[in-house]
Amino acid sequence: MNKCKLLREISAVSFAAWELHLYLDTHPCDEKAIEMHKKYTERALELRKEYEECFGPLTHESGSGYVWVRGPWPWEYMECDC
Repeated sequence: MNKCKLLREISAVSFAAWELHLYLDTHPCDEKAIEMHKKYTERALELRKEYEECFGPLTHESGSGYVWVRGPWPWEYMECDC
């Protein structure tokens, strides 16, 4: 998967996981939502790992030292053609 598509997939899956998290704040006994949240959270972690292995850390939390600041900043990326 290319960098742009991988970032979009990470964004979509992370959004779904967060929305399910918010839903579960008010519906903590919804077993289906719990399973979906687990699935999306695991997938987001897998995608982040894949991205970081190919392109480097996404955040300061996933890099060692200041490696994460060496890459282009979000406003320095060229528009994605995906």
